[in-house]
Amino acid sequence: MFGAIYGDVIGSYYEVRSTKDYYFPFEYHSSFTDDSVMIAAVAQAILHHPSDIGRLSLHARAREYAVQYRQYYSYFPYAGFGNMFSAWARNSNAKNGRSYANGAAMRVIPIGYAYETMRQTLLQVRASCIPTHKNREAMTGASAVAAAVFLARHGKSKNAIKAYIEKKFHYDLSIPLASIREEHVFHPRASYSVPPAIIAFLESTDYESAIRGAISLGGDADTQACIAGGIAEAFYHEIPEHIKRFCDGRIDGTIKDIIKEFNRIYIQT
Repeated sequence: MFGAIYGDVIGSYYEVRSTKDYYFPFEYHSSFTDDSVMIAAVAQAILHHPSDIGRLSLHARAREYAVQYRQYYSYFPYAGFGNMFSAWARNSNAKNGRSYANGAAMRVIPIGYAYETMRQTLLQVRASCIPTHKNREAMTGASAVAAAVFLARHGKSKNAIKAYIEKKFHYDLSIPLASIREEHVFHPRASYSVPPAIIAFLESTDYESAIRGAISLGGDADTQACIAGGIAEAFYHEIPEHIKRFCDGRIDGTIKDIIKEFNRIYIQT
């Protein structure tokens, strides 16, 4: 699951210094962001309570995700969280947020790995969204990402993944990445930023080309590379050693340890 974390790290520099250059350099000042922190939080929630849920336990499960979101925010409050999330995380009595942004989509990569049916995967995604992204648009984006990971790790072809997401979530994934890149700008809205990240994976030939495609859109680079990288790792099952070397020293040990423990249990590599 480091594929998502590495995408976040490499994309972090270009979140505020956007590039349309597919051959962009890996920048020294790259670092993990709130995306990696929240992936670790979701992984921790699953490790703490791995059982399946039903619809009647949806909100109880949502509260468990919320506990981990707040806990991990407290570990890394300066990792790049938005103002709305920060205000929610600091107030344990805050109502569920209704953000339409891509923050729910980037953190669900662990859910795509942990459960054995699509139904359970999508139930868990819904529960994970409720605390901060109780919004149809955000939930659709998160569900599409987790579904892509689920299908990729079960050996489905790119055509099958594309067809499922287009039918289930009504995303148009047929637009060439080059055409999207021409007009694409930074915007965190899920319906705007999630489909291009999935297309970056669909057009890729390996892990690195997936994250390069996502970052060179010139948009929400860290989050889109996080999403594309998470799906790509599930599909290709390998990450180049030079990417591991570049990123590993830029990830906090707490996050590394949680991801390693999650991988030990759920990802047999």
